[in-house]
Amino acid sequence: MRVLTWIRCALIAMGIGSFPAVAGENAHPHPADAAQVHRDGIWKAAVPASGMHAEFDRFDAYGLAVGARIPADCSLNWINPDDGLRYCFASGTSLVYFLDAPNANIASARATWKTMLDEQR
Repeated sequence: MRVLTWIRCALIAMGIGSFPAVAGENAHPHPADAAQVHRDGIWKAAVPASGMHAEFDRFDAYGLAVGARIPADCSLNWINPDDGLRYCFASGTSLVYFLDAPNANIASARATWKTMLDEQR
């Protein structure tokens, strides 16, 4: 029941509307109504302007941390509270894994990035 209350509160906060507080026949919207409410999707990401500055020339920071060069559009990004630097990610999964150990991943990504830049020269 707590999960339903949390979901109901989240939907109301998002401005989607309200649902009956009592579980029962009318507790859930009709599937057609739910489809109409969510016709544009729940999660949105806006691709930032190309001028946005981010570390590693807008490549996925976690990808670099594990040795891969993955382009990212920075629609998913994280700003390090310690130094204010922005890091971009190609997927939500990449961001979640990165945040498991951000300082270690930043150090690893920097080392990989330096190696890649040295190889280009």
